[in-house]
Amino acid sequence: MARIDRRRLLQLSGAGAVAASTGSLSAILATGGAPAYAQGTTLHWLRWADFVPASDQLLRNEIAPECEKALGIKLTLEMINANDIQARVTSAVQSGSGPDIILVVNNWPQLYSESVADVSEVAEEIGKAQGGFYDVSRVVASDGKRWIAIPWTVGGGLLTNRRSWFAEVGYSDGKFPETWEEYRAAGKKLKVQGRPFGQTLGHTFGDAPVFWYPYLWSWGGKEVEADSKTVALNSKETVDSVQFAVAFWKDCYDPGGLAWDDSSNNRALLAGTVSSTNNGASIYLEAKKKPETYLTETGTPLWKDIFHTRLPKGSGGQFSLPFPFSDMVMGYSKNQKAAKDFLRWIHSKPIYDQWFSSQQGFTLGPAVEWQNHPLWQNDPIMLPFRSLAEIGRVAGYAGPPRRAAAEVVTKYIITDMYAKAVQGMPAEDAVKWAHGELVKIYT
Repeated sequence: MARIDRRRLLQLSGAGAVAASTGSLSAILATGGAPAYAQGTTLHWLRWADFVPASDQLLRNEIAPECEKALGIKLTLEMINANDIQARVTSAVQSGSGPDIILVVNNWPQLYSESVADVSEVAEEIGKAQGGFYDVSRVVASDGKRWIAIPWTVGGGLLTNRRSWFAEVGYSDGKFPETWEEYRAAGKKLKVQGRPFGQTLGHTFGDAPVFWYPYLWSWGGKEVEADSKTVALNSKETVDSVQFAVAFWKDCYDPGGLAWDDSSNNRALLAGTVSSTNNGASIYLEAKKKPETYLTETGTPLWKDIFHTRLPKGSGGQFSLPFPFSDMVMGYSKNQKAAKDFLRWIHSKPIYDQWFSSQQGFTLGPAVEWQNHPLWQNDPIMLPFRSLAEIGRVAGYAGPPRRAAAEVVTKYIITDMYAKAVQGMPAEDAVKWAHGELVKIYT
């Protein structure tokens, strides 16, 4: 991993390469000196434990020390399981103390809009300098009047598949099932061979909504109408999707997925117990990182037998649920100015490029300019992830992803609708239950 060259960084920033830095911060970077207010300032940044460990190591070992040198701010990094972040946010808001900056996922910022600082000035600077934020980042990090968080990155899921196993059931030369019916037919054959699909139906922050929301949309189902008030879940399209999912699950899936978290499917595919799973690129990147550890049944490196594809099409279309990550500056923080200056600095191109490169394509930059980064030319297997932010919808469709939509996500109502049906509840009843839960939230 390349070490940040501080002298080079300060030269670049002094020359104007740090386009997101303005005002007093530009002077800080140009001179290498820290402002008086920042001397001795400590910022506490709570984040998820990244599925690309090299990125967390970079933050701890390179970027945090550089932050103290450049800004006079001592950065305290705390990385935890993303499923535990919401409990920490709730505790911090209730007590009025805790981390100064908290990284949250999906549309979670909408839940805390009254408890965070206005970061509009910083967000506008960064977005303007870097080609504009993707819509999926903008709509979750703003409330229509102000920015309530700074977009950090965009994750997302594609199907991670075993190339040789799909070839054995008729899909070779880059071909893949285009529809859910074709995917199910392939899955039935693979499961008979002891190679089922793997997917979570559990309460976990990433892989569950990233699969089941696009699945619902692909059948023509939706949570609400465009007015974001009229709950529209209980429809023929939704019922059809649930009925299909029950048989689909029985025919194709590892039943253990009912209790999986976001790492379970990674372990399963790496161990050779599933043939296809919706995930970020972490499975492929881990296999590529350790080619002698992860092998196919014939002893060849597993990473060479992996390819990525979008979820199949349904009667309603083909979709993804891009997964924005955003940093909230907490309203109770006594270090809000330092927090905003830090976010300006870490989003500056020379700094953010270090972190973005360490991701190897696991996530996208939150702004359009990062789509043109050279890393996307390094590995064709990673290239499908580059367009995820452009083909997706956000939770809460057909309305905006406001607070109610975020509450539906965090209560796993859409996921549970399918889980209840898979476990025996009639499809119509599962949909009625979920519709009723949405009515409680949206009205």
